[in-house]
Amino acid sequence: MGRKYFGTDGVRGKVGESPITPEFVMHLGYAAGQVLVADRGSLPPNQHPTVLIGKDTRISGYMLEAALEAGFTAAGVNVLMTGPMPTPAVAYLTRALRLQAGVVISASHNPFEDNGIKFFSASGQKLPDSVEEAIEARLDFPIVTVEARQLGRARRIEDAAARYIEFCKSTYPNHLDLRGMRIVVDCAHGATYHVAPHVLHELGAEVIAIGNEPNGFNINDECGATYTKTLADAVRTHRADVGIALDGDGDRLMMADAQGRIYDGDQLVYVIARHRIQTGYMKGGVVGTLMTNLGTEHALGRAQVPFERAKVGDRYVMERLLANGWTLGGETSGHILCLDKHTTGDGIVSALQVLRALRETGETLDTITADLETYPQVMINVRVSKGFKPDDSGELKAAVAAAEAVLNGNGRIVLRASGTEPVIRVMVEGREEKPVQLMAEEIAAVVRRVSEHV
Repeated sequence: MGRKYFGTDGVRGKVGESPITPEFVMHLGYAAGQVLVADRGSLPPNQHPTVLIGKDTRISGYMLEAALEAGFTAAGVNVLMTGPMPTPAVAYLTRALRLQAGVVISASHNPFEDNGIKFFSASGQKLPDSVEEAIEARLDFPIVTVEARQLGRARRIEDAAARYIEFCKSTYPNHLDLRGMRIVVDCAHGATYHVAPHVLHELGAEVIAIGNEPNGFNINDECGATYTKTLADAVRTHRADVGIALDGDGDRLMMADAQGRIYDGDQLVYVIARHRIQTGYMKGGVVGTLMTNLGTEHALGRAQVPFERAKVGDRYVMERLLANGWTLGGETSGHILCLDKHTTGDGIVSALQVLRALRETGETLDTITADLETYPQVMINVRVSKGFKPDDSGELKAAVAAAEAVLNGNGRIVLRASGTEPVIRVMVEGREEKPVQLMAEEIAAVVRRVSEHV
């Protein structure tokens, strides 16, 4: 059975347009509640299942939170609400409080006009496809409220932020601190605004917090992990040792060194891996994605670290890590998974692993990545006819094969269909920028030409 509403990261869209309407979200909460009631696990017969609901700082979060609460309680499920809370915090608290599920109201790095709903299981991991499909199947039926005696209750958790701050600090070694370090942290006016600065301060750092004044509309607006110029400028202005940029829901990470140079997810995963190799606690290999820079793969290879690529999306990175029994993986965009520290990607926890590497080695981001050569990547988005499939074109296959022969193992070509619009993303990378640019343009032209005849 296919999924109509759930994408790779829950249900997402523009607020007020299907499916992100209060009516649908209430129905979604009811359907998810029915699944939880049907699969009670070890709960006693007279005890209600309980879910945790967190959200980021978007203005629409209030409306969607109320809709979810109504849907869950109508199905006989108790609700705990945290208010603004990072996505990984909801995953942690769901597991720590022994709840049946966690729900996050967030559209992550998207602008405030968008929002979404994503679920975590009792173990703090994203729901399996089978559970999402079971929820979707129940959306075909109307809401039938349980009898009044069976209705769920709702209440707020007042100490959620404090609990999560302590958890984040626990992932950093007890024998280390951040004293003497000046750190800029950009919270993207998102869900980490009242968490990340406290974590760093309580570990001893001098903290300059920016992007920490959310107003419901400014989340991810020229700040955070998706707009790193703001971080780079602040690091230079305040003469900081390092900068940390998070996204609106706190699961992405970018960092800057003292010169304001930005380090993406690929480079930060390499920093963590290199340190773990040096200290002897690297477990297995690293999982990246189709977009992970080839230079990262080559650098890990020189260090004799196995590397595997997954489809784009942190849930696919997670799948391969679990299948291999590995603990470290991530995406160029800044989703980093350290499964020995948390069950999901966490920007704050990942930043602490990088800071640990810098602290224990005495190196800077610049020196610790000195042997990592990042290859130029060119991405061109080509709008195509609906239903066009690159694999069906012999001419396109021949063009890609010819280009790969020229690259001769020193580059990659990736053609990837967008999951939300009729677009083919043409990505070419190699050692030299100009040939890569020309190659990408040539392949994009072939894509345009052959798609017109579909």
